[in-house]
Amino acid sequence: MKSGNWAKTVLVLLLGALCFALAVSTNAQIQTEKSTTVGRTTMQVQVERGEVVLVDGNDLVVKMEDGTIRHFPNLPENARATVDGKQLGIHDLKPGMKLQRNITTASTPQTITTDQTVTGKVWHVTPPNSVILTLEDGTNRSSLAVSAVSNFVPV
Repeated sequence: MKSGNWAKTVLVLLLGALCFALAVSTNAQIQTEKSTTVGRTTMQVQVERGEVVLVDGNDLVVKMEDGTIRHFPNLPENARATVDGKQLGIHDLKPGMKLQRNITTASTPQTITTDQTVTGKVWHVTPPNSVILTLEDGTNRSSLAVSAVSNFVPV
């Protein structure tokens, strides 16, 4: 192989690689970007009060402060309740004892935003909330999202 032919071959290969790279980069017609915003955590404390009605084995029946009866079946042996500042097990509880429990719930709101950027040629518009684009690969894509239409940027 002559040195001139070798240089042409290398040049053709480089141009082919460049064309391939451009084709791959223009193939990304739809780009998606996601972001998450985390809000402030809030704590909510709920207090439940009741009176022991019955203890039968590991089952506990309590009359709640609002008058409802709640059954707590098959409590584990290591379950504890604080009565008058003392930690008591299920078998230490007696009818008439007052119980209280605090339930703390933490909530952290999250806002997830997804933005899509679509590259194409406008094929049809139905104002105010629909546009159909012809993508670079020849397929059509319809958008019914008002925000997508309102963010339309002509190229």
